[in-house]
Amino acid sequence: MQQKFVEVKGLRKNYNSLKAVDDVSFYIEKGEVFGLLGPNGAGKTTTVEIMEGLRCATSGEVRIAGFDPRKNDFRFKQILGVQLQKSAMEERIKAREALQLYGSYYKKSMPADELLELVGLSEKKNTYYQNLSGGQQQRLSLAIALVNDPEMVFLDEPTTGLDAQARRSIWEIINKLRSEKKTILLTTHYIEEAEHLCDRVSIIDHGRIIAEGTPRELIDNSGISHHIEFKTENPVSDQTIKQLSEKHGNINLDGDIYSMKSDQAGKPLIHLIKLLEKEANELIDLHLERPTLEDVFIKLTGRRIRD
Repeated sequence: MQQKFVEVKGLRKNYNSLKAVDDVSFYIEKGEVFGLLGPNGAGKTTTVEIMEGLRCATSGEVRIAGFDPRKNDFRFKQILGVQLQKSAMEERIKAREALQLYGSYYKKSMPADELLELVGLSEKKNTYYQNLSGGQQQRLSLAIALVNDPEMVFLDEPTTGLDAQARRSIWEIINKLRSEKKTILLTTHYIEEAEHLCDRVSIIDHGRIIAEGTPRELIDNSGISHHIEFKTENPVSDQTIKQLSEKHGNINLDGDIYSMKSDQAGKPLIHLIKLLEKEANELIDLHLERPTLEDVFIKLTGRRIRD
């Protein structure tokens, strides 16, 4: 059996009686974007810091490309890129100078100008860090995490506090890293970010993994209903409503809007259209609201991720 690029087994971190991380296990394939989702205090940052070698576990094992982070191996640091939630950057350092400085800490490093182009900061190469916008500072922080051309990249809430446009800019960079087969562990407070970027996610709460899979698998297996609303040219016949209800659940009528809930969307819609055709009726409006990863998270944890 082929070894996973990242393996976390039975990880625990205790602070006296507090179990910050409680028997956490997961794996990450090479070239995968893996999301670790959880509300504040769930244990995700502690887990990530143990994986990075910044914190010691009470018990359990971590292997990244075969390396044990606890051993402080020089070779391990060369393959790792880390973007922390907050960066303590010298305010009077220019963007290009910062990349050259951090690049000097590694055995090999990418050209500063190439990284600036990757994160869209070429025109800001001679701008002091303090004069960059919040989004630009985040992009520079990401460039620094990539300065050694790492195989494994940790992104700890890389878009927190950014506006929608700045977040989308970071998303584009992460998608480019995926195309280059970088292995990425992403923590985020934005569910739509995980749904858009991650190949698989683990949801962690109270120090334990409570669900894992692709975003689509988690949604499909959640048992949360799709909500379908439709309007027709003429009132739907009682016979059609009966046939739909028997197969797909009750149909409600509010004014001239019909609504139904189903654990799937495709089959009810196909059935509806076929029945309407038989009675020479037509859809004139249709709205489908499918479950989201946010809905799954709320169902599993009882709270929103940013609570």
